[in-house]
Amino acid sequence: MHSTVTVGERRPAAGLKPGLISTLALAVMLIITLGFAAPVTEAATTASASISKGRKNPDVKSKSVLVIDPADSEIVFERQADLVAPIASITKLMTSLVVLDAKLPLDEIIEVTKDDRSKNGKGAFSRITYGTKLSRGDLMRLALMSSENRAAHALGRNYPGGEAAFVRAMNAKAKALGMSRTRFVDSSGLSSDNVSTPRDLAKLVIAAGRNPIVREYSTSTSHTVKVGRQKLEFHNTNSLVRNSGWDIVVQKTGYISEAGECLVMQAVIDDRPVIMVLLNSFGKYTRVADARRIRQWMEARGTRRLASNGARVNR
Repeated sequence: MHSTVTVGERRPAAGLKPGLISTLALAVMLIITLGFAAPVTEAATTASASISKGRKNPDVKSKSVLVIDPADSEIVFERQADLVAPIASITKLMTSLVVLDAKLPLDEIIEVTKDDRSKNGKGAFSRITYGTKLSRGDLMRLALMSSENRAAHALGRNYPGGEAAFVRAMNAKAKALGMSRTRFVDSSGLSSDNVSTPRDLAKLVIAAGRNPIVREYSTSTSHTVKVGRQKLEFHNTNSLVRNSGWDIVVQKTGYISEAGECLVMQAVIDDRPVIMVLLNSFGKYTRVADARRIRQWMEARGTRRLASNGARVNR
């Protein structure tokens, strides 16, 4: 009589019991596992480190990004660098440049009034109370360092010709810098109609970085002023200026809901000046984390490597 064998089923070898075969197979598998597990793990770790070091692009979360070398406009990394979007308090860099271009005395005392309150309810909170009198220089420092909206508005309101003339001067300055896709309607950035692109903002950061007052004020870690009968200490909204491991030349943060978290700055990485523009980050700390990621990526790859085709920002 013939025995039947199901397709795919292996018959036991003659003289060996099925249970013994199972035991032997298990022993062989155990030997293989012990013999090769360590090398495989080591190889996987090495491969992972190699991938991290050789990552083509930095793992940034900001929606629009531009990283360039201001010395020769070489693009280090870009993502949607021509996307027009609200820029929030990045506006205050332009505000400061327009005030300084007008050569208005920084020691002139200006009173903050109800005219400096938010027109649309955004940024309504301020530690600068109505009736506070501060120098133009103090107002500029607080606008740049601590992103004080009333301070920025007071600067525009006390410009020759008032706020309307100030906004016209902002747009004229943008045009002079070649910021062709940029538009301003207020001096604080609370309006979502203040718009620009990362490529345009890189030009603004370069201009701001050439001004010693903007450099000093924007990178101050803290500043104390007298408000009423008390002295108030204001702090920089960018935590990186308090980190001794960073060499920051000029910087500005920004936020309104339409713009998301924003950060622009010029820093020195591996002895190379770098402009970073980070727009529309989704979390409070993401913009700073993105700056760190870009720095780590540049240091790992070597700062002269490009993540683009060598395009340049025209100036």
